[in-house]
Amino acid sequence: MSRFMKFWRDEKGLELVEYAVMTALIVAALVTAIGLLSAAISGRFGSVTGVISGIG
Repeated sequence: MSRFMKFWRDEKGLELVEYAVMTALIVAALVTAIGLLSAAISGRFGSVTGVISGIG
């Protein structure tokens, strides 16, 4: 039983897991932000193209 308790209390790998979860959350946020920005930029270029086509 003491071997199990020693394993249970060991926190060496915990920092690695915390960093992995934090990195995954940051990547998910960046992917979402880039997706939203690309849609907004695409829409803006579409409206600019329409204005330019109307001029010519």
